[in-house]
Amino acid sequence: MQFPINLNLAGRRVLLVGGGRIALRKAQQLLACGADLTVVSPDVVDEFRDMGVTLVQRRYEAGDVAGFRLVVTATGNVVVDQQIFDECESLGIWVNSADDPERCTFTLPAVHRQGSVMVTVSTGGASPALSSYLRAQISELIGPEFADIAAELAARRADVHARGASTEDINWRPIIEDVLVTHGVAR
Repeated sequence: MQFPINLNLAGRRVLLVGGGRIALRKAQQLLACGADLTVVSPDVVDEFRDMGVTLVQRRYEAGDVAGFRLVVTATGNVVVDQQIFDECESLGIWVNSADDPERCTFTLPAVHRQGSVMVTVSTGGASPALSSYLRAQISELIGPEFADIAAELAARRADVHARGASTEDINWRPIIEDVLVTHGVAR
């Protein structure tokens, strides 16, 4: 059984091995979580150059994972991914190998973000394509207005706390439905 979690990567050192299109998508996700990202790859797509990551343009070398909290591989090379996986396992570092669930200690869900609203879809590594498809479907349902809705609900929650009350016993459903109507989202 898998336990879905949301990791706080803000300011934490993360290593990404690979520099192609799949690695680029992983980099975007990791940066959105605030990771201090280092990318190791002999070749990188141009978009990496302006992303604010540390680029190390060379092949992966044994020991490169040392000092990182999390490692993601997107090399497409099973031998390299296995080496990285084995090193991470020996050092207790969490590792994800793109499209290679056998070499993962965690999987990355497909993510749709609207401000502070984040919806994820995962198949536990069974079908990343299905996760991406479902994320695209969800993105049609959860548009930019949901960022404002979340902000309004956060303000209402803060108001309850400011009065010294708990939000635990509040039935939020009618409040949420009212805010959705106010923002023109029919439910």
